[in-house]
Amino acid sequence: MKLPWPAPEARDADDEHVSPFINETLDARTLYFSVSAIQSRMQLQHSDALDLEYTRLMMGFLLFDPAPAQIALIGLGGGSLVKFCHRHLPRSALTVAEINPHVVALRDAFAVPPDDARLRVITCDGAHLVRDARERFDVLLVDGFDTEGLPKALRSQRFYDNCTDVLQPGGLLVVNLHNDRLHCDTWVGRIRRSFAGSVLLVDDSDGSNRVVFAWKGALAAPHSAATIARRAGMSAAACEPLLPAFARIQSAMGLQLAVPVRAG
Repeated sequence: MKLPWPAPEARDADDEHVSPFINETLDARTLYFSVSAIQSRMQLQHSDALDLEYTRLMMGFLLFDPAPAQIALIGLGGGSLVKFCHRHLPRSALTVAEINPHVVALRDAFAVPPDDARLRVITCDGAHLVRDARERFDVLLVDGFDTEGLPKALRSQRFYDNCTDVLQPGGLLVVNLHNDRLHCDTWVGRIRRSFAGSVLLVDDSDGSNRVVFAWKGALAAPHSAATIARRAGMSAAACEPLLPAFARIQSAMGLQLAVPVRAG
């Protein structure tokens, strides 16, 4: 059943932003900008679960920094990453940049919690967030798409340079890319230049998404799941669904990295 939210690619005459639409089944609520690609999916009985594999891969930053004090996210979507971090990382503050006000307006439909002492959602261009920020972040998660795919502002060399600048020393950038062989290698190359080659690439199981991890400084050695849960203040039950993603990331490290990593 499709809920009575805007139709695909609905746009007000004076509004540059496309209104997303929602499709609902008995089990899940899904956010789309067009019928060709899912933007976010929420399990109705488990609203803060990470239903899509690439989101679990993005949470792999916990392998390298189990307790980041400041996390910034570019792209709200259905709020999967925001909800998971807000519930399960009680020691982390979250700043979220979402350019599309129609997406922000649907936060209640996707059970995104209201702003509080640890969470603020800002309606702004994520490229401006990293350009103008007055604080540095420990982790920066970038998952911002529109009807055309990855916006120009979120794939330029300047953007990735600004991502480097806005991170703390040793900070970590995590970017979700559609694994489009025509463009993906170009974008990864820009990230490599901004981060002096300290980059790890991890594809999801069907190859449709590529998650890029980039460090500001030396590559970090991964922590054990027990250490992650203890330092993050996270329950073992919350950590368990991430274990296959952690294993996939560590396997990618073994295949790609021929240089020493710094101890965690």
